[in-house]
Amino acid sequence: MTAVADPPQNPAQYAAQRTNPLGFVARGFQGFQRAVLPMVAVGYGMRDEPFGLLAALGFGLIIAAFGVAIAYLRWRRLTYTVGENDIRVESGILSRAARSVPFERIQDISLEQTLIPRLFGLVQVRFETGAGGKDELALQYLSEAEGERLREVVRARKDGVTAGDTADGGAAQAAGSDADISRVAEEPATVLFSMDLRRLLTFGMFEFSLAVVAVVGGALQTFGDFLPFDIWKMREWQKLFAGPFSQLESLGFAAQIIGGLLGLVSLLVVGVASGLIRTTLRDWGFLLERTAKGFRRRRGLLTRTDVVMPAHRVQAVRIGTGIVRSRFGWHGLSFVSLAQDSGSSNHVVAPFGRIEEIRPIINSAGFEPPSDDLAWQRGARNFRIDNAVAAALILLPISIAMMVLDRPWLALLPVFGAIFLALRQAYLWHHERNALSPTQMFIGSGWLAPKLAIARRVKLQSVEISQHILGRWRGYVTLHLGLAGGTMALHGITPQRAEELRGAIISSIAETDFSELAR
Repeated sequence: MTAVADPPQNPAQYAAQRTNPLGFVARGFQGFQRAVLPMVAVGYGMRDEPFGLLAALGFGLIIAAFGVAIAYLRWRRLTYTVGENDIRVESGILSRAARSVPFERIQDISLEQTLIPRLFGLVQVRFETGAGGKDELALQYLSEAEGERLREVVRARKDGVTAGDTADGGAAQAAGSDADISRVAEEPATVLFSMDLRRLLTFGMFEFSLAVVAVVGGALQTFGDFLPFDIWKMREWQKLFAGPFSQLESLGFAAQIIGGLLGLVSLLVVGVASGLIRTTLRDWGFLLERTAKGFRRRRGLLTRTDVVMPAHRVQAVRIGTGIVRSRFGWHGLSFVSLAQDSGSSNHVVAPFGRIEEIRPIINSAGFEPPSDDLAWQRGARNFRIDNAVAAALILLPISIAMMVLDRPWLALLPVFGAIFLALRQAYLWHHERNALSPTQMFIGSGWLAPKLAIARRVKLQSVEISQHILGRWRGYVTLHLGLAGGTMALHGITPQRAEELRGAIISSIAETDFSELAR
């Protein structure tokens, strides 16, 4: 994706620049954060020594000072150059590396602020090429104004919004580019979606998660030696609560029920609290705007992100919901884009909204929600029947084993499980559907948490039909749709339906003059 580029033919035309000097100060504070755990470890190991606290503080200061020194050297040795066709970054303290990314390979430029750089008014500029991981390019750190300006400069030159070759050379070209950038920046933005505090807290209530319980349990297992008693021994808990809860012992079996209910309530409180905290940190100040450059999304409390998704790079839209929130009419909307967003090709543009709030965003991206008269098609019945039979065959040996062990009541559990899975397959057959309009492909999936994917037919890159041995015998196939930035598939449809969809999609692609589509 990237390569080391030759220097510009006219080196004076583009001057190398350094990042903001406050950047190495912010890095130094981040280094001090990383020194906290070693400080705690040293302090705990020398807790019996009279100078243990001073030793821990001194150790932390040494680590922080070393981090500041390294950050300063890195800042001194890092420069970036915005050329006519690429952006070039040179870095390295002892060994130098020069990396160049052509503008045409840059799919998106996002701004990100973690807590400490945000206090200094700094941003990290990320140039996303779609390669992911270490192949992405990032500049740490620029001022907020410079980050915004650099993003617009790169986008303008990527899209060809420059003054062109002028008689005055590079200065005139830069001036023309900045003028075009200012003109674009002054165009008003339309707010498509936002979340106030009430909406954010409501969203957090639905983000219930017990994953934090597992994390806390792992932390207690690792750092249990720091506690005054062994949390994994029941006798220790009995001693701890002997005073306040001694009267519960006289209740016998009722006390166990009360204890179980208290435990469930505690898990519920922990799950809801974790959802509220996670949602608040991630989606604080959520704002989606439609600008001349595309969809601009800003969100985050401690880590603030500012991402612009060009409209022409949106390949598909996905509407999803949860098991509980669907009963209250709440849905989420995300874009499938060529660019990457924190390791995912799906950009969340409306995490918690009503259908009437989501519909204008879909229309603004060039897609249309399904109409009431859309002809939906279901999959093959045999596909669902085979799945139900396969689940029953897996559970049947368990039921037989329980009967052999003289556990007739336990033997009924796999039977009930098989019945439940059979009903689930019947429900899925009824709700998992697909439809084709003159311009779009619709795929509905999900059982308790339904989802809907919408893709424009001309943006699908390939159509593949696959069929295994059982499907060939029973009469169903899988249709795979190639989509830049994501995948779409229809499982268990009839061969006739698969051929119909493939023919229609290929016909739409063949009839489209892609040179006339908007860039």
